[in-house]
Amino acid sequence: MAGDASLSSSEFPDPGHDHDACRDQAIDRAERLCAGQGARLTPQRREVLELLLAAHQALGAYEIMEGIDWGGRKPAPVVVYRALDFLMELGLVHRLASVNAYVACGHAGEAHGARFLICTDCRTVAEVTSPGIADALVGEAERRGFAVGQLTIEISGVCPHCRGAADG
Repeated sequence: MAGDASLSSSEFPDPGHDHDACRDQAIDRAERLCAGQGARLTPQRREVLELLLAAHQALGAYEIMEGIDWGGRKPAPVVVYRALDFLMELGLVHRLASVNAYVACGHAGEAHGARFLICTDCRTVAEVTSPGIADALVGEAERRGFAVGQLTIEISGVCPHCRGAADG
C-alpha cells in the first residue's frame, strides 16, 4: 500500500498552498449547501468550520474552542459541540473516532463515503474517494447477513510531506 502509485500527494495539501483561497472556496460551498437545505451558517458555526478548514488537521473540540475568540470570551464547550453537530449533520465536517477529533469535509455536497488517511507526524488528514474499497467491505458484510449503517475507514501513517522530510 505504501507504494501505491495511484495515490497522489495532492490529497495532502502542500504545506505552502494558499489556505485563504482553499478556505474561501469551501465556505462558499458550505453556504450554498446550507441555503439549499434551508439551514443557516451562523457566525459561530462558520468560525468553527473556518478553523477546521484552515488547519487541514483533525482538531479536538477543545482545540477548536481555544482557537475561537468571540469578543474577548471563549465559547462554552456545549456551543462548540452544537456547531460541530450541525456541521456534521450537513456533511460539512466528519468526526474521526480514532483520534477523537473533527476534520472539514473535502467533498461536501457530494455523495461519498468517509475514508481518511491521518498523518501521525503532522496530523494532516486527507479525505480520499475509493469506492472499490467501500464496496468490497459492504459486500463482505452483506454476505455475512450484516446490514451496514455507516462505513468510515481511518488509516494512520505518515503523509508524503513528512516522509519526504524524514528521507531528506
